[in-house]
Amino acid sequence: MPRRDRAPRAVFEHLGPLDTLIPISTGAARLTRENDGSVLLDVNGVPSSHLHPDPEHLVFEYMRWMLLVIDRHLEDFPDERAPQLAHLGGGGCSLPRAVAARHPRSRQIVVEVDALLAEQVREWFDLPRSPQLRLRIDDALTALRDWREDRFDVLVRDVFSGSLTPPELTSVQAVRHAARVLREDGLYLANCAAPPGTGLVADEVATLSEVFAHVRIIAEPSQLAGKRRGNCVLLASQRPLPDGVDRALRSDAVSVRLAPTDRVRALARAGQVIDVGGTD
Repeated sequence: MPRRDRAPRAVFEHLGPLDTLIPISTGAARLTRENDGSVLLDVNGVPSSHLHPDPEHLVFEYMRWMLLVIDRHLEDFPDERAPQLAHLGGGGCSLPRAVAARHPRSRQIVVEVDALLAEQVREWFDLPRSPQLRLRIDDALTALRDWREDRFDVLVRDVFSGSLTPPELTSVQAVRHAARVLREDGLYLANCAAPPGTGLVADEVATLSEVFAHVRIIAEPSQLAGKRRGNCVLLASQRPLPDGVDRALRSDAVSVRLAPTDRVRALARAGQVIDVGGTD
């Protein structure tokens, strides 16, 4: 990727009150300032986003891994059009903010169900404005169903209810919609917060493999072995993953790896396709 100057550091001049509950549409948020000037956003008692003054500095490991893959995917993107990205789940928009800084030509839409949170996040963190970054207040599945075919180059799923992604968004029905709204060479990235044991990961891999030709997993070895809870990133596409992802991952501070294809196939065989019924 060509070297360029980084985006100016934000100072979050319009940040909301710190260390206190802030009403939002779905409950309450809390902002905590860290010593390095970054801000942790909790939503209903769960850490949701960590925003650093440097937008390209991502604290949550799984977001760093996603950004790395997006970088590789957009590396040789044609100059004649802007990359189109969609994010299911917004929170503090850490990843969209980083993508906007790293790929200023990109056009992103972020779907966030909490209207008040979305309004406040844009003010608190000085997010880029539309058309570079547009916020859509909607249910993630509703937005996914509404979008036309072949619209996006990248689709990110990062939606949680409590500690798990709602099953309707991990289902084969949702995955078919994800494939539909992606261009032929598009890339789907999903944040899977897996409890100990690989049952949930295996089911998601089996479901993705039902629809996409190529499925890969980014995870720490101990997590993929089912020894502890943690976030892994599931990648799916109709074309092979961009070159250099595994090599780039080895430079991350965490000992994360791109799981071998035979391990991914074994998980797909062991898992159950997630089907919530219906045809849509």
